[in-house]
Amino acid sequence: MCGYRGPGGLRRKKKVETAVLDLVEPDVAGDPTTGVRWTARSLSRLKRSLERRGHRLCRETIRQVLYKHKIRPKSHVKRLVPKPHPERDTQFRYIEEQRAFFSKMGWPIISVDTKYKELIGPFKQPGTLWCHEAPSVYMHDFPSDALGRAVPYGIYDTRHNLGYLYVGRSADTPEFAVDAISAWWHEHGRSRYGDAPELLVLADSGGSNGYLPRNWKRQVQEQLADPFGLSVTVCHYPTGASKWNPIEHRLFSEVSKSFSGVPLVSFEVMLRLIEETETATGLHVRATLVEKEYEKGIKVSDEEMAALALEKHATCPRWNYTIRPRISGSNL
Repeated sequence: MCGYRGPGGLRRKKKVETAVLDLVEPDVAGDPTTGVRWTARSLSRLKRSLERRGHRLCRETIRQVLYKHKIRPKSHVKRLVPKPHPERDTQFRYIEEQRAFFSKMGWPIISVDTKYKELIGPFKQPGTLWCHEAPSVYMHDFPSDALGRAVPYGIYDTRHNLGYLYVGRSADTPEFAVDAISAWWHEHGRSRYGDAPELLVLADSGGSNGYLPRNWKRQVQEQLADPFGLSVTVCHYPTGASKWNPIEHRLFSEVSKSFSGVPLVSFEVMLRLIEETETATGLHVRATLVEKEYEKGIKVSDEEMAALALEKHATCPRWNYTIRPRISGSNL
């Protein structure tokens, strides 16, 4: 039935509206300010439920009843903010203090993180491309159809607006992260910062360079601090605050624009697109392919942790620490 014509139409209309509203009431939420409400059930499910109660209505009639009472289909809205960590603001202020100090001393500051992983092959990329004919890509994003999976680890030099992406073909592990930073320091950092005795690393609180993985700290000691005689201060952004890490909006967002609408059919294409990334403010990016295979799940014992030259800071010690060289360093 799609209407209320005929004898008793008004009574039937009232009865139908009551039946629809009674049915959706347990599922209805709403906005007390505007009076607009919404239900989680689909029109097809409502139609079947009404039929079981003796009301044969078409979907359009149900829709009209719901709209009349300001009930609309709605998706989730991200507007609830969980209780912030009590040391969140303290950590943000401390990071700014560290950045100001390192800038004043002329010492290097880098922001690091792993960009989202990419399947290599003719897979769909978000965005559009100016061309005569749209590139053909796979209908599905099955990893088994990929030539490989790229793991781009980024390093952003905040002082010089320079980006470096080390694209791995293996796993995103602490060893991979520190290998990338070590390679950056060996190939670019030392020549740019001369005899700087200390490096500031800004990192997220999770992932391969998070504050919890023990192997991250051990790798910083063994692959960066000891070989180069370099003190490494690490400051982690609080949980859920990764968008404030400079690499996110200064490097990764621009690289994503370079990928826009272009299938990453090979690692070579990906590296070329990364190195084509530049901005009006002077950002330039270098890309390197890392062929090494990395093992997941490496454990670090309490004894190995105790052997690290790790100094926790007085402010938010789990998020801020400095790892000193245990030997003078070869500076190779």
